[in-house]
Amino acid sequence: MAKLAKALLKLIKVLLIVICVLFVVYFWNLDQKVLGWAYKQVNTMFDRKKVDLVF
Repeated sequence: MAKLAKALLKLIKVLLIVICVLFVVYFWNLDQKVLGWAYKQVNTMFDRKKVDLVF
């Protein structure tokens, strides 16, 4: 029974940490900031690429 209680307590701690991290990401809008940065990086890579125009 003690092993079950320890495992349950560990699970609750892990879930609480995950919820806190997700709240921080949501509160500071970090996901959109990271995606905005990644989008700019991708655009700079593909804007330098020369385009072949074929008619």
